[in-house]
Amino acid sequence: MSENPSVVIVGSGFAGLGMAIQLIKAGFHDFVILEKDKELGGTWRDNTYPGCACDVPSHMYSYSFELNPRWSRLFAPQQEIWDYMRDVAAKYGLEKYLRYDSRVDALEYDDQARRWDVIVADGRRYRPRAVIYGIGALHVPSYPDLPGLPKFQGKTFHSAEWDHDYDLTGKRVAVIGTGASAIQFVPQVAKKASQLYVFQRTAPWIQPKPDVAIPKSAQWLFEHVPGTARVFRDALFWILEGRALGFALDPRLMAPLEHSARSHLKRQIPDPELRRKLTPNYRIGCKRILLSNDYYPTFNLPHVELVTEGIGEVTENAIVTGDGRELEVDCIIYGTGFKVVETLASQHIVGRNGLKIQEAWADGAEAYHGVTIPGFPNFFMLMGPNTGLGHHSMIFMMEAQFQHILGCLRLIQRQGGDTIEVTRRALRRYNDRMHRRLRKGVWNEGGCQSWYLDENGVNRTLWPGFAFEYWAGTRRVKASDYVVS
Repeated sequence: MSENPSVVIVGSGFAGLGMAIQLIKAGFHDFVILEKDKELGGTWRDNTYPGCACDVPSHMYSYSFELNPRWSRLFAPQQEIWDYMRDVAAKYGLEKYLRYDSRVDALEYDDQARRWDVIVADGRRYRPRAVIYGIGALHVPSYPDLPGLPKFQGKTFHSAEWDHDYDLTGKRVAVIGTGASAIQFVPQVAKKASQLYVFQRTAPWIQPKPDVAIPKSAQWLFEHVPGTARVFRDALFWILEGRALGFALDPRLMAPLEHSARSHLKRQIPDPELRRKLTPNYRIGCKRILLSNDYYPTFNLPHVELVTEGIGEVTENAIVTGDGRELEVDCIIYGTGFKVVETLASQHIVGRNGLKIQEAWADGAEAYHGVTIPGFPNFFMLMGPNTGLGHHSMIFMMEAQFQHILGCLRLIQRQGGDTIEVTRRALRRYNDRMHRRLRKGVWNEGGCQSWYLDENGVNRTLWPGFAFEYWAGTRRVKASDYVVS
């Protein structure tokens, strides 16, 4: 089976759905959305662990063109976010564009036909003129390589693949990892487990989470009084932008955030030795800053233990710590995050003249505005290299990318061409300038190792400045930076 739409969108998370809606609004209807699963939703479909919720205020973690006045909380839970995505997809009639059970195995550019060959796992092929790649960064779970793990006879699963059929009540549970997912599900697991061991390699910085239920009266106001929801969203935008001062200008400006986090820890952990173990040894912002009100208090419970001695090996029914203690467990839950940089670099994507993405990225992943790559005509990335944020909503960045891609498509139309491709000179100028900023940032200077960095210690993940700077740089397509042919 073969289809020849003008555009193929890969992925139906926030990025893919939003791009599809913008195509429709711009008058582009000849496209399909390829989704590997049986339902849309991406990260918010897959992550169903107890306590899963957004750590960006709900009114910012939604499309600016489709405000939701009925968010129940300032930080919405997973189910509510997923419901929002499905409601938006239904409103804009995206179902007819969606092709489920369509995992893309390969993308190969045909130089003669000037089309992409999109190969799906079941053998189907699509032959679009353009590909918009929106698979996201947080969808391939990362598992630790633990000595002896295959011998373990108990239950194991990753937070992104939560086994809801396994009852944790009365079980002895080990959680490995203390990242953004773990701090949400650890308090929930502690409510059921008879014994909980939390294995921490590096302590995260945690700030109070200003999460509150949004009163019905406020929801009514947002829905029925024009402009109120927009004003509230705009206020949130600038509040979040203020958090970027230390990221964008000088890491020393992170001091107030660090003071807030230290005070939060001191208030919630009275034991000085436990507090010492939970205190990070790097500058705040070097790793992702987390928000939680109930994570620290969990460690005050008698059946919860923080383990910082590392893991020596795993046996049939226990984890042996680095200092030789044997901790018997029934279940191991991985809160070890996702493969981010590796996932991008491992894709089968072949551009013009047989250029593989791995060859293009031999010195590291890079893209112009995180969207376009020399040697890959009519190929556009959503949430590509260096478009992540440590302080704001990724939805804002996505929307800037939507408009930049539409600008590229319009430029092809205006110039009567078939393809558009960013020049190497434009990418080099853009990337060099960006990495000069990154090298001075807290991610490199803060004294930590994080998933933001590649194997060479180069940040291939985050945008180094304010979100509005990215918007300003992408809102107009500079014809001189592209070749249309």
